[in-house]
Amino acid sequence: MKDLNKIREEIDQIDSQIVALYEERMQRTTEVADYKISVGKPVLDKQREMEKMEKVKSLVQNKENQYGVGELFEQIMAMSRKRQYQLLNQHGQGREFGFRLVEELPFRTKKVVYQGVEGAYSQIAMEAYFGTDVSGYPVESWRGAMEAIQAGEADYAVLPIENSSAGIVGENFDLMLEYENYIVAEKTIKINHVLLGLPEAELSDIQSVYSHPQALMQSIDFLEEHKNWDRIPAKNTAMAAEQVVQEQDKSKAAIASSRTAELYGLKILKDNINYSKDNSTRFIIVGGEKIRLKGADKVSICFEVSHESGSLYHMLSHFMFNNLNMVKIESRPIKDKSFEYRFFVDLEGELGEGAVQNAWQGLSEEALFVKVLGNYISEVEANG
Repeated sequence: MKDLNKIREEIDQIDSQIVALYEERMQRTTEVADYKISVGKPVLDKQREMEKMEKVKSLVQNKENQYGVGELFEQIMAMSRKRQYQLLNQHGQGREFGFRLVEELPFRTKKVVYQGVEGAYSQIAMEAYFGTDVSGYPVESWRGAMEAIQAGEADYAVLPIENSSAGIVGENFDLMLEYENYIVAEKTIKINHVLLGLPEAELSDIQSVYSHPQALMQSIDFLEEHKNWDRIPAKNTAMAAEQVVQEQDKSKAAIASSRTAELYGLKILKDNINYSKDNSTRFIIVGGEKIRLKGADKVSICFEVSHESGSLYHMLSHFMFNNLNMVKIESRPIKDKSFEYRFFVDLEGELGEGAVQNAWQGLSEEALFVKVLGNYISEVEANG
């Protein structure tokens, strides 16, 4: 039996050869890229890669190594493509984003739209970002907010995108693909749910409670203490409060914000009822133009991949290869495609960076679908 140190020395020698051969192969990759650039040939050639994979597997003498060799060359070819994408961008042949750099958000109508009624958390987020003197108005649905931008009735919409306790607002992820609207900013606000009733009501009177499904979920510990209450979903927390006022029934209550209590003349029956004291909701500010503010440091992207082994990994590898930090990934089912998903990713970076452009080039050529949803200033930066 060989000495372990001797075996390791031999492995080190083989590894040195592998490194040298890898560097030599990547030099050939550069030459391939130069040719493709000169003739306008795309980087990805699936047929060539499939033929290459079969050929290298046929060279394997020990069939136990066939899978490993296949995986090794799959990675080598992927790195070759990524290097070619970099060279395309260096030669000015990368794909354009089409986003215009601006010093400040432009306005035409000077209006901002939010979903719900006065007192909704979306209105609170709108005023936290734009200021209390903003000309804002409500619509009934998130879709209605997106349509208001598309129709030119508003410049921006404020949409909740995720809550720290209840998770994402899936419908708004989907709406970002339905409409040619783009994220221009984000705003996170702390959520403090209170139980509201009529002025003459007491906690012991309550039999039913209205609120948005996420607010009900976020207050689940409190509601579990009152299992006999009916939990009735509403489109919006402020709309729930409005309904209590309209029905004038002291057995009815709403879960909403303390500001809503002031607006609708309701009584706070119980404060701080959300189970997480660090509960917060991130809102996105959406506009109808492809613009990015100077100082933008966060990129939101959506892409779809083929329904086959390793396809998601290959897309994410474009971020790793270009040393981009992925801060979030979410999946959403694709309509009319059972058990197939599209992915929403947030990255650190801005569209003018070479690393982002290189990754975008790779995604554009290899994903089934890809869209930049926005490039904007992250919340930390926005808050100074």
